[in-house]
Amino acid sequence: MLRTSERLLSLLSLLQARRDWPGALLAERLDVSPRTVRRDVDRLRELGYPVAAAKGPDGGYRLEAGSELPPLLFDDEQAVALTVALQLAMTSGAGIEESAARALTTVRQVMPSRLRHRVDSLTVTAVRRPSVRTEAPVEPATLTTIGAAVHARETLRFDYAASSSSASGPPRRAEPHHLVTWGARWYLVAWDLDRNDWRTFRVDRMTPRIPNGPRFTPREVPGGDVSAYVASTFRGSTDPSGGWPCRGEVVLDLPAADVATYLADGVVEPVGDDRCRLTTGAWSWVGLAATIARFDADVEVVGPPELADAFATLARRFAAAGGA
Repeated sequence: MLRTSERLLSLLSLLQARRDWPGALLAERLDVSPRTVRRDVDRLRELGYPVAAAKGPDGGYRLEAGSELPPLLFDDEQAVALTVALQLAMTSGAGIEESAARALTTVRQVMPSRLRHRVDSLTVTAVRRPSVRTEAPVEPATLTTIGAAVHARETLRFDYAASSSSASGPPRRAEPHHLVTWGARWYLVAWDLDRNDWRTFRVDRMTPRIPNGPRFTPREVPGGDVSAYVASTFRGSTDPSGGWPCRGEVVLDLPAADVATYLADGVVEPVGDDRCRLTTGAWSWVGLAATIARFDADVEVVGPPELADAFATLARRFAAAGGA
């Protein structure tokens, strides 16, 4: 049987893992009697943990939010997850990089040595592509202000600069629905009240105005999936599933494994040992042809005809560029 201190830690970990726990189930998980669970809950309350109890034959326990922050408890897997999350936050572009680094140092210092060695071996480096590096980091206050408007379902008023070098235009009004990240940048998906349409705003170009406007009834994003909607927006597609506007199929004179290694998006299937079938997409037919041409292999176009025409266009351009 666990010692009292170990049992209290196990009980606290269980209470943090789900919202409601029947008393009988807690007793079973801890291998103790319901009476012992009641005594341990009282001990946790004495330590400052607000554990609420529900009466009745099916009564149980719930760890609620309190007015003060008692010591936090993380099991091994939670500690590893927190370490990874803080390392990724250091490259989030949200203006919290220094705070995340300090938080990671603090968490590491209080870890037991066995766990500290484990997380030290899990160093994560999140590398941003230079082509999508943010011109200016997002202020944490801006994120929290927008996030609060999303949560409260309040109309957001803000100044917005069309580019990083331009001045803000007229004040904008929008119903904020989702804060998202894409390519190391932060965006707000919102219903633009002035354009009467959905828009995706760069958060680093937004300057919220206080106070917010009236509350609104949330609308459903096109297609019902915000991730697919954002993907389709940046791919120049009207497909609510987030697919590319131009998709084609070719056969390449390369092994499927070689193509799959460098394939960012699409499906590759082997056709013999040294050939493969590739289905992928892009924002335009010429762009798709250029994407496929980078594999440096002979290409057989399966379809559609627009893709074959795009390769012919590329051939003319490349011939002209080579002085032919």
